[in-house]
Amino acid sequence: MRADRLVSLVLLLRQHGRLSATTLARELEVSTRTVLRDIEALSAAGVPVYAERGRHGGFALLPGFRTELTGLNHDEALALLVAGSRRGAQAFGLGSALASAMRKVVDALPESCRATAAGAAQRLLIDPETDLLSRRQVAEEVPDTVVTEVRCAVFAGHKLRIHYAAVDQTPKWRTVDPIGLVTVRGQGYLLATRSGEDRTYRLSRILAAEELAEPAQRPDRVDLSRAWQERSTRFRTGGDQVTVLVRMDPARREDLVGTALAVLAEEADADGWLRLEVTFQDSRHAEWALWHLGAHAEALAPQWLCTSLRNRAAAIAARYGVSP
Repeated sequence: MRADRLVSLVLLLRQHGRLSATTLARELEVSTRTVLRDIEALSAAGVPVYAERGRHGGFALLPGFRTELTGLNHDEALALLVAGSRRGAQAFGLGSALASAMRKVVDALPESCRATAAGAAQRLLIDPETDLLSRRQVAEEVPDTVVTEVRCAVFAGHKLRIHYAAVDQTPKWRTVDPIGLVTVRGQGYLLATRSGEDRTYRLSRILAAEELAEPAQRPDRVDLSRAWQERSTRFRTGGDQVTVLVRMDPARREDLVGTALAVLAEEADADGWLRLEVTFQDSRHAEWALWHLGAHAEALAPQWLCTSLRNRAAAIAARYGVSP
């Protein structure tokens, strides 16, 4: 236990620079006195850790001191950092790098741990390709040549030229300033700016990409999680949103709420069903959501949605020779 804690202490100092004894104690979940004893032990073992006095003092390692897993190249190390989601590594074109890195990690394990770790790994399955209903989660395929150019431009901070096929538009070349990459349920996105305006591009719609030598116009630091949240909010609140009034079986409420953008009002009818006013991204979104609820829901307004659902049901009934 103490050996693991000493390694963690060194890694904390490597990753964060100078840290106070109080901060180290909080991160390691031990007392300040234990941290001080650990610092003494590291120093006695030859680890170049030193104390800085003063109000903003703390403990730090001498510049240049490194503890690294030898043999990992840049892409393999990057793959390990996104290995929390195997699909994420694949979406960013790092699937083969992840496999290679994991082989090196296994090889670096002590022989006594290697067999037990491999055996334990066989008993864990994370993010399978199908769920219990055999619904396959299909990750989008993006050519390696494309995702590599995009990824390199993002990391190098260079402008990127992409041949992009927007929905219902002829593919066009455009030059963007890349900000970062995001993967959501197997779908990859490029966050960028174009002429100073925020843009989000789906990786699977980038037909070709070319990293340029010109530096990208972007801030040095970015909170990618916040940027994605802001763009998601703008996407949900923009476009051709529609508001729908619907009656439904309360047992299926979560199915509707889970796909709607927002619930504006809700009340119970005398028969026990719920009456909700909800918003959807557009007309197709609304029709899709209500259709999948079948007889468990009834659209009350707008009239075009009621008509569309009725026509679709009539067409299905006619197909199977049943009178509407």
